[in-house]
Amino acid sequence: MSIEEPAYTVRHTDGKVEYREYASYLKAETLVEDAADFESAGNEGFRRLFRYISGGNTAQSKIAMTAPVSQTAGSEKIAMTVPVQQTGSARGWRIAFTLPQKYTLETAPVPADSRIEIVREPARLFAVLRYSGRWTERNYNANRDELLGILAEAGIGVRGEPQLARYNAPFTLPFMRRNEVLIEVDSLPVP
Repeated sequence: MSIEEPAYTVRHTDGKVEYREYASYLKAETLVEDAADFESAGNEGFRRLFRYISGGNTAQSKIAMTAPVSQTAGSEKIAMTVPVQQTGSARGWRIAFTLPQKYTLETAPVPADSRIEIVREPARLFAVLRYSGRWTERNYNANRDELLGILAEAGIGVRGEPQLARYNAPFTLPFMRRNEVLIEVDSLPVP
């Protein structure tokens, strides 16, 4: 059984970095404030959103699980969340689930939890670095720093916060997990 993901086109691959053009999509997201750390913020946000897709909405309807679950730093401006993504800030962490493509802003079930909102993400270009392993802050930071270094060396400008995207269920063995760090970029590398 395959899980739906946001639609994208690979525009360029340069070593370990893939440049993807994502189509616009909807997501359900929540801001987790006052979390003790990276992991607890991800867990709390995931639980809130899982309740939403499990019927915790005004229609009491179940919504198919999609990938990724994303986590990004909380900020006044909402950062793009493609798979499961995570970064931190003074405001907390934004955790998001991508909604199935069949929904629109008008047809998506309204969350029963007021801390969850439905957001449309615009089409954008992202640089993506894939890695496996545990969902730790240390693992994320190492891969984030590697991606940002590659982009700086290539002279590629970035926009917004890097994001952690998680594609697998928690029971998936760490070495088999698909994790990604994504960040919006302003251009493709010059050949």
